[in-house]
Amino acid sequence: MTRQRKKLWGGRFQTATHEAVERFSASVDFDRALVHYDLRVSMAHARMLATQGLIGADDQQQIQTGLEEIAAEVEAGTFPWDPALEDVHTNVESRLQAKIGEAAGRLQTGRSRNDQVATDLLLYLRDASRASRRGLLELRGVLHERAAEHVDTVLPGYTHLQRAQPVRLAHHWLAYCEMLGRDGGRFTDLLGRLTQAPLGAGALAGSTLPLDRHATARELGFEAPAANSLDAVASRDTAVEFLSATAIAMVHLSRLSEELVIWSTAEFGFVELSDAYSTGSSLMPQKKNPDVPELVRGKTGRAIGNLVTLLTVLKGLPLAYNRDLQEDKQPIFDSAATLRDSLEVTAGAIATLRVDVERMRTAADDPMLLATDLAEILVREGVPFREAHQAVGRVVQNCLSKHLDLRQLSREDLAVFHPSFPAAASELLDLERSLEARSLIGGTARGRVTAALDHEAASIRQGLDALAAEESEP
Repeated sequence: MTRQRKKLWGGRFQTATHEAVERFSASVDFDRALVHYDLRVSMAHARMLATQGLIGADDQQQIQTGLEEIAAEVEAGTFPWDPALEDVHTNVESRLQAKIGEAAGRLQTGRSRNDQVATDLLLYLRDASRASRRGLLELRGVLHERAAEHVDTVLPGYTHLQRAQPVRLAHHWLAYCEMLGRDGGRFTDLLGRLTQAPLGAGALAGSTLPLDRHATARELGFEAPAANSLDAVASRDTAVEFLSATAIAMVHLSRLSEELVIWSTAEFGFVELSDAYSTGSSLMPQKKNPDVPELVRGKTGRAIGNLVTLLTVLKGLPLAYNRDLQEDKQPIFDSAATLRDSLEVTAGAIATLRVDVERMRTAADDPMLLATDLAEILVREGVPFREAHQAVGRVVQNCLSKHLDLRQLSREDLAVFHPSFPAAASELLDLERSLEARSLIGGTARGRVTAALDHEAASIRQGLDALAAEESEP
């Protein structure tokens, strides 16, 4: 185990590394996720070395062929990963050496594992950000589709989990489309900070060799080489930004999941999750548990924890590279996978759930949801809002204490609380009229909601087109 490592990484050490240290410091079990990026970076580096005359054309061809064979082994699942070789880079180099011999040793010319892994990671973050955007767009598509089915489905809107005012279900689900759209925007913004290639920065100070950093940067799809070699190998703020965007997106999914859990209870009964996205009880045969949204809600804690983990790792590190930075990968890989899977199962749950339209409508028909409308009627009669609010508050208290339906109050009944009420409550209050009166931008009137649906459909198409264009680039 140790002999192989010494052979690859130099002859300075005379004492074998303790096997506990080898175990403790090994990262190959998780950083093998970077292998495709590592191979791509190595191929670009080898071509540049040959162009610059730093290695011969024959060596470059052998390296290229060997790396392609390794890529095929990885794809087929036959690559012989060796945990004794510490990390993905050492495993690839060792395998390349076994395949082509001495020429493999020329590949590391002018580079360090520090700039190598930093470049690999930026390439990974680029793909993971795009994958996250695609998952967000797909969930938005499902929410949009279900919202379009329920423009005329009405339910109570809630504040403090108390019935507040009536809204359309389409309007409610479009609110999540807005949140998820901003989440996608955060991943898009991150791409603008993944444009400088660390490759060629070496361990921390660059190289005395005539490397062409612009050539490797272009080949790998970067705009330019990183401007400062210390920053290139030591910074992980783009990884923090990815984890932050992921955590925020997971929080939004958690809020949506919480509503699915609540809405699927017998007490609410607004929705029923499909059997495919629910589980039963090991003891109680009548149970249908909303495990999928509960797990999304629970896994949000992991995404938040991963962000805190990396921030904590970074907060005390001096320049440049420190081995602490090995701890960046597991949080990144875990959060990327958690968001990917959560988006997929949430989309499936939303697409297949059954909405109890009548149950929602019955809840929305609570006359107290129109109390604010009654106060605003007084405002239109010239009454200051605070005075109107107080008067309607007394009306509500009277109805609650006497078990009266607000809509049954006559003009004379209302006049006891304020003389400016213009008519009986039954003439003033109507659920549909209340919805349609909210026709300001962002409101729940039918026309506003259908316009928002059209806008969301266009935004989703635009997002998918932009992704397709980006993915066609190198």
